[in-house]
Amino acid sequence: MSYADTVFIQNCRDILEKGVWDTDRPVRPRWEDGAPAHTVKLFGVVNRYDLKQEFPILTVRRQYFKSAVDELLWIWQKKSSDVHELSSHVWDAWADENGSIGKAYGYQLGVKHRYPEGEMDQVDRVLWQLKHDPASRRILTSLYTFADLSEMALYPCAWSMTFNVSGNTLNAILNQRSQDMLTANGWNVMQYAALLMMFAQVSGLEPGELVHVIADCHIYDRHVPMVEKLLRNEPCPAPKVTLDPAVHDFYQFTKNSFTVEGYRYHEFSEKIPVAV
Repeated sequence: MSYADTVFIQNCRDILEKGVWDTDRPVRPRWEDGAPAHTVKLFGVVNRYDLKQEFPILTVRRQYFKSAVDELLWIWQKKSSDVHELSSHVWDAWADENGSIGKAYGYQLGVKHRYPEGEMDQVDRVLWQLKHDPASRRILTSLYTFADLSEMALYPCAWSMTFNVSGNTLNAILNQRSQDMLTANGWNVMQYAALLMMFAQVSGLEPGELVHVIADCHIYDRHVPMVEKLLRNEPCPAPKVTLDPAVHDFYQFTKNSFTVEGYRYHEFSEKIPVAV
C-alpha cells in the first residue's frame, strides 16, 4: 500500500480512539447552517515521508494532484492572493467581494527584503541559499507575520518551511498549526512533497525527507462518519510521480511538469462540508 495511506490511517485511528473533543468550549469555525464546528484532536503529530522511497499520495481516497500543485504554484510561484488567478475554487469561501484573501499566503512570500546580496522575497532567498550557501541552517520561510494577521482572510495553517541540505539531499520540515485531516491532510502532504521535488531539481539536489509537524491534528464532528467509512477502503500501491527534468528554473514549472503513473484509488463521492 501507499506509505501515505499507512500514515493517514494511523493518524485518523489515533485521533478517533485517543483524541480530545472541544465540545466543552466555544469554537470559531461554523458550518454553513451556522452551527459550531467542533473537532476531536491530537496535539503534536509528526509524520515523515521519504521521497527517495515513494511519493506520498493517498489511495484510500482520490487525490487531485494537479489541482493541488496548481494551488501550490499560485502561492509559491505567482505569490498571489487573488483567487481569480487560481484554477480551483478551494479558496472561494475565504475571498472577499474582489476575490482577495488579503495579506495571506502568497502575499507574504512576495514581500521583498534587503539582504547583502540584494533585494529578494522569501522564495527567491531560499532558492539563492540552496545554490550559493547550502550548508546554511537558516534556509526557511514563514507566512506568520503578526503585523498582517488582521488583514488575512485566514491565518496561515501551513505556515513555515525549513529546508536543510545533507550531502546532495534536500530535506524539509513543514510546520502546520492546524490540520483538517479529511479535507486537507493528503492535499498538503503531496503539495509540499512536490515543492521539495521542484526546489531540489533547480538546485542540483536530490529530494529526500519531508517531515510534517502538525500542532493541532483534528477531525471535524460532521466528518467523523465519513472518515470511518474511508478507513474501510483497502489501500493501493503508491503511484510513480516524476518531474520534467528539462526544467531548471522554478518559475518555469507548471502543474503539467509532473507526471503521475499507475495511480489507483478509491472514489469518494460524498460531498464534504467545509467549516469556515
